Amino acid sequence: MAKQKMVVIKEADITNNCPECFNQELKLSFYQKHTYNPFFHKTTAEVTNEIKCKKCFSMIYPVNWTPDIERVYEYYNKLVEPDKTSVRFTTLFFVLILLFVALVAGAIYMHFEGII
Repeated sequence: MAKQKMVVIKEADITNNCPECFNQELKLSFYQKHTYNPFFHKTTAEVTNEIKCKKCFSMIYPVNWTPDIERVYEYYNKLVEPDKTSVRFTTLFFVLILLFVALVAGAIYMHFEGII
């Protein structure tokens, strides 16, 4: 079963007013999705974000954003550089491939020697 993990790629403290408690301490976070599997580790292009208030701990959804929050979000969104999408194979994958190739080579050898 593949595990999915959202890895933080950028965090920023912004001083806009929270729409809930009117505090000026918000945290803007950008996450990139990574998938872990016994055979490979995959970095996807999917980037998500969230804005949280540091005082009342509420999520600020785009419906509640003020024009100031939207401007700050657009600025930081341009600065975010996600990791390149990639697939990294694990050692288990390479061991299984090597074992499979060895079994096929052994079967071909036995066939030509007349053992099978």
